[in-house]
Amino acid sequence: MGFADQRFNVNLSILFTELPLLERPAAAAAAGFTAVELWWPWVDSPVPERSELDALKRAIEDAGVQLTGLNFYAGQLPGPDRGALSIPGEESERFRANIDVAADFAASLGCTALNALYGNRVEGVDPAEQDALALENLTLAARAADRIGAVLLIEALNRPESPLYPLVSAPAAVTVVDRVNEATGLGNARFLMDLYHLSMNGEDLPAVIERFASKTGHVQIADNPGRGAPGTGSLPLEDLLDQLNKAGYDGWVGLEYKPGERPSAEAFDWLAR
Repeated sequence: MGFADQRFNVNLSILFTELPLLERPAAAAAAGFTAVELWWPWVDSPVPERSELDALKRAIEDAGVQLTGLNFYAGQLPGPDRGALSIPGEESERFRANIDVAADFAASLGCTALNALYGNRVEGVDPAEQDALALENLTLAARAADRIGAVLLIEALNRPESPLYPLVSAPAAVTVVDRVNEATGLGNARFLMDLYHLSMNGEDLPAVIERFASKTGHVQIADNPGRGAPGTGSLPLEDLLDQLNKAGYDGWVGLEYKPGERPSAEAFDWLAR
């Protein structure tokens, strides 16, 4: 086992960001990758112009890479926001307007995983009100994902970097996964297990894998501390991915780490070709 036995894809919203968006798929292909994932690329527009969607679709197709994961609209990310779906008012409406746009774009490229970031707590708003709104919007998102044969991913972030985000543990995120599946009856909501975020929360990663691998729809990695490439921190990522594999996870592993001071193309020296 080991890194050579995993299927890695590159997150083009954190790697190759020194390049314009439309040049990143080809850069990932040139670095040897066959698959990519993205946060929602248009942070100010949940419903971008058709020409923008078509241009990105062409760039991905021309590069010969597969889009394996896409975020729904999540506000200013990177930035202060951590999603929109639990925030009453305009942001919730933006999320709803984006649902079919994101699902249709994913479907046009054969992408079968859509990530819905929960959103921060809002001062002066009852958390129960936010949670009820979140369940409504996640139910809509799960149905849209099901329409295109995709899973809906729900992610735990980390408290130090996202102190207003309520899902800062694996159990908290999986509880929401279970609620969505119960509400829809579709069973297509899954846990996004980001080993960096969980390690920042101080969770027992082998125990999390043992408990939740069967509910995991996608895995992302970065080393800790620093959120850099594997080997720049102290996480035993090779061992953890081996454990995931033995527990039955056979999906993609998203590389969602910072390249550091070097160009992104040079940030894969840890991975044997």
